Amino acid sequence: MGFRLLIAEDDRLLAEAVSDYFTAKGWKVKIVYNGEDAVEKAVGRSWDMILLDVMLPGRDGFSVCRKLREQTGTPVFFITARVMEEDELNGYAAGADNYITKPFSLPVLYAKVMAMTERVRGTADADLIVRGNVTVNICTRRVSVRGTDCSLAPKEYEMLLLFLKDPNRTFTREQLLVRVWGYDFEGNERVVDNHIKKLRKALEGSACRIHTVRNTGYRMEVSV
Repeated sequence: MGFRLLIAEDDRLLAEAVSDYFTAKGWKVKIVYNGEDAVEKAVGRSWDMILLDVMLPGRDGFSVCRKLREQTGTPVFFITARVMEEDELNGYAAGADNYITKPFSLPVLYAKVMAMTERVRGTADADLIVRGNVTVNICTRRVSVRGTDCSLAPKEYEMLLLFLKDPNRTFTREQLLVRVWGYDFEGNERVVDNHIKKLRKALEGSACRIHTVRNTGYRMEVSV
């Protein structure tokens, strides 16, 4: 299989249990126990998934995730006992892809990780997302549309990544604001519409089309 997992969790028994489960499934696993080590081990290395505890010693998970998102698009799942809505929104704003609440089932965690990993990998290698004739290299942030390099502004790139990772999912404007602009953004929701317009233009003629879901938000469909 060749998948690689980084676990950042200070509960050693939990980290080892998760590690043993994924190792038995053929994954290569590395465990770190604090935020600084999480950043050091994650940046500049190729991982298929990062499982990140919120309450890490030294540097909390939110800070770690924000730092990772400056340099990598690797999927990040928060694993935490904190279930407050504000914490969850802060996690998504920091760039997390999902929230797993303790206690959890290892088979369910594995299923969620595999579903995300397979979507991100698409039909190419671990550093590429391929949807139809649109390709994104999540390490270099290079975007190709119909074989031609496409220059996107940072917010448009982050929005495209969300859609490509989860095609056919409808995102509300509020969700896009939180995931792309951050939980504390105080601007108008219309900023989403403006960036969608630019992103649609960049994807024009490709297999990836962004549809408006009336009174809700937007959804990307990929034609075969």
